[in-house]
Amino acid sequence: MKTRERLLYEARNIVEEGGYAAASVQAIAERCGVAAGTLYRHFPSKADLFVELVRDAAKRDIAAMKDAASSGRTIERIEAIVATFARRALRRPRLAWALAYEPVDPAVDAERLVYRREHCRRMAKLLRQGILAGEIPSQKVELSAAAIVGAIAESMVGPLSPVGTINSDEELIATLVRFCRRSLGVTDGAALHEVGSRRNPIAARSLVKR
Repeated sequence: MKTRERLLYEARNIVEEGGYAAASVQAIAERCGVAAGTLYRHFPSKADLFVELVRDAAKRDIAAMKDAASSGRTIERIEAIVATFARRALRRPRLAWALAYEPVDPAVDAERLVYRREHCRRMAKLLRQGILAGEIPSQKVELSAAAIVGAIAESMVGPLSPVGTINSDEELIATLVRFCRRSLGVTDGAALHEVGSRRNPIAARSLVKR
């Protein structure tokens, strides 16, 4: 692993363990076994390193959501995106909290906004397809996409918070999916079965029953 990649890798691990506050330049350098000055040869500042962390995480999330929504009816693809987004965040809540919500440098907040806009753009594209296919009622797709993405992000604040708790990850995901369907004007239906992880058919069946 190249030095730059290793710095990002260890910074990500430290952030997951203790948030941004724990990821000091010295801590990252020590974890990599290099001098603090080495970090600055690859990143102009600590904020630049964190921007890269957010950017990398966003790319991974978008790739995972794209893969999850590669087939099916439009509403099923939207459900898959919502479920994949939530499930990935809940799998590593401390890291997701730091990357998306923890107070940080303005440059990191700006990168978060870039990701949010890309997420909205992709959601709006799917909504247009759904409207053309007659699966979703006609609506202002940009506004609806922003509302859905914003609602999902806001609903994850509590569950991902270091002091937050939830009774069931799958129940939370099912609730988010139902909310998105209904907010788009689509009634509950059989498409809910697509939300469960393909590797977890029990979870998939439980969502259908709700």
